[in-house]
Amino acid sequence: MLTTAVVWLNRIAGAIAGVVLAPVAWLPGWLSATLVAVVTGVAMLAAFKYTSHQAAIKRTRDQINANLLALSLFKDDLRVGLRSQGRILVEAGRLLALSLVPMLVMLVPMCLALGQLALWYQARPLAVGEEAVVTVRVADGAEAMLDRIALLPSDAATVAVGPVRVPAKKMACWNIKTQQPGMHELAFELDGQRATKQLAIGDRYMPVSLERPSWNWSAALVHPHEPPFAADSPVQSIEVVYPERSSWTSGTDWWLVYWFAVSMVAAFVARPFLGVNI
Repeated sequence: MLTTAVVWLNRIAGAIAGVVLAPVAWLPGWLSATLVAVVTGVAMLAAFKYTSHQAAIKRTRDQINANLLALSLFKDDLRVGLRSQGRILVEAGRLLALSLVPMLVMLVPMCLALGQLALWYQARPLAVGEEAVVTVRVADGAEAMLDRIALLPSDAATVAVGPVRVPAKKMACWNIKTQQPGMHELAFELDGQRATKQLAIGDRYMPVSLERPSWNWSAALVHPHEPPFAADSPVQSIEVVYPERSSWTSGTDWWLVYWFAVSMVAAFVARPFLGVNI
């Protein structure tokens, strides 16, 4: 049930991202990554405002400031100092508790959003003429089918090496060489059953699906672009090894650090304009 829910949420998030993130394909990486971070930072701040108890947060903040002031004014009075420190700890705990609800509300949308952003920034598409490894993993008990698995001919890529079958690891691998740009599909045949995997080729930004996952909610959340294979499917996953993207702002893994830093700065700058107590 959880995997089914994640799959449906991915479909909704993918439909929204397909429209909202379409300009990423034409903008410079640093610019699109910055704009995305600013927008999500302000959106998270607005979501925090309308899902939190702002009046209670303001009162708690005021209590913390009052006790900090008491510490400064009565720094020679040990009893007042200890009492103020204890109250600060209590109010800090209350402030954390007041933040839990908005954080939980934002958790699922942000996980879905990060999954969609990773499609654009975590890896770059293959260039024309570039080689990549494609791996098909089969289910437990389906190792014998590896002898009959085949990568069907395609205009997108040719087979350079393979298939290399590894029954002990329940997988078969091919080394492919790309031929023409665009969003393509690799098709595999296994005992009369057909399985497909998306293949991104080009020199511009486009969504890159690293893996078509198995029927598992966490794998579906990390790889949201393609539907997972059914639990009873002989094929459990298909992976393409894409090259890393090199950039401090929109490169592999670095995009997440940059997104977090810029979104926090954007939220901090927008805070007084939106009147949000945090």
